[in-house]
Amino acid sequence: MADPTPETKPQTQPAAEVTSPAATAAAGPAPYAIVEASGQQFWLQPNRYIDLDRISAEVDSTITLETVLLVNDGSGTTLGAPYVKGATVELQVLAHRRGPKIIVYKMRPKKKTRRKNGHRQELTRVLVKSIQVAGKAIA
Repeated sequence: MADPTPETKPQTQPAAEVTSPAATAAAGPAPYAIVEASGQQFWLQPNRYIDLDRISAEVDSTITLETVLLVNDGSGTTLGAPYVKGATVELQVLAHRRGPKIIVYKMRPKKKTRRKNGHRQELTRVLVKSIQVAGKAIA
């Protein structure tokens, strides 16, 4: 039998590099901060976006949050009482959006009273640029 021609040989692709969860955990967790904004607490990581309640800032402007409750730099955790001294998180405003529509329906049984309202929350999508402790960026 003759060898198959190069056109008919099955092509094998190189195996993609797959990282296991154990290998990721051994490399250390990504740095993060827990901050307080608009009456809620948010877990923020660098280069990720999050939707906050509407902030009065222009698109592409930078916001600095100083109400940092906890900072983890990958090697240790700093817990504030109530806030971490000198810790700040820089956010870039990406867009002003509206959340999903929520239907509020109220009805009184055995009466002809029905009320249907809708609500959409005003949101601001921000990107976490950096997390800093004492002026030194950890991420």
